Amino acid sequence: MKKWFMLILVGKDQPGIVAQITRALYEGECNLGEASMVRLGGNFTVMLMVQSAGDEQALDHLIGPICRSFNLRHHVDAIEGELLHHVEPDVRITVYGADRAGIVAEATGVLTEKGFNILNLESDVGGTEEHPIYVMTIEGVAEQGIQVLEEALQKLAREKGLETQLEPIDTLIG
Repeated sequence: MKKWFMLILVGKDQPGIVAQITRALYEGECNLGEASMVRLGGNFTVMLMVQSAGDEQALDHLIGPICRSFNLRHHVDAIEGELLHHVEPDVRITVYGADRAGIVAEATGVLTEKGFNILNLESDVGGTEEHPIYVMTIEGVAEQGIQVLEEALQKLAREKGLETQLEPIDTLIG
């Protein structure tokens, strides 16, 4: 019986990482589930659900040589595969302001207190070296409604000097 694992890879971004890792998993008769792969600050990170008849050591045997060739750090954990339980976000929030420590903690803390379930969070730093701007986009589910989140974001903007924007996501397609 096949089991699910979470495979995490981190290292310097280089062409071919995804192709070689997924080829090895395919040739090892693994099935791939949900994935998140992204370049961050010159590094590449992969979070990949892998279904395999083997165990953590068998997966390590499949991908270890490739990870070593790319100088990637990797980690494998057994997980519950809960596919097909995808939660669709109903709200997208953008927060931006002068870059400083604490923006993510402040914004996510306020939103969590108001029942916001974060599904995706992406951030970037723009502007210039003299005047960096932190930009964060968060998608999630407004479990206590949008009005509560709007009020919390207005307060966050006033007290912390941030710009915020909330937009509903229409989850009905077609």
